[in-house]
Amino acid sequence: VQLQASGGGLVQPGGSLRLSCAASGFPLDYYAIGWFRQAPGKEREWVSYISSSDGIKKYADSVKGRFTISRDNAKNIVYLQMNSLKPEDTAVYYCAARRSAVVLSALRNFRSYDYWGQGTQVTVSS
Repeated sequence: VQLQASGGGLVQPGGSLRLSCAASGFPLDYYAIGWFRQAPGKEREWVSYISSSDGIKKYADSVKGRFTISRDNAKNIVYLQMNSLKPEDTAVYYCAARRSAVVLSALRNFRSYDYWGQGTQVTVSS
């Protein structure tokens, strides 16, 4: 069971990136998937999740209206489309997966997840 996060890079403020979270060894549509980020010297911060059964999507207030999470079951990938990027979005972004059912609010907590990708760096700077 592995998760591979990719798609990070250096982008100017106002730009866009699309992160990918690819799974091997298990079908992603049976798992809740969360995106988290961690900036230097800061705690890991929840960004977004998509639930497993009914695909409910939620976003942190700091990214609402700018980021979109989606799932491509055929490719076994979850995406995080990030638009209107700001310098404060700079961080290492991680995707995580959880198999068993849990109250949706728990998906905002990184401790609720069973599997983690390795992280991908996003830097927003002019």
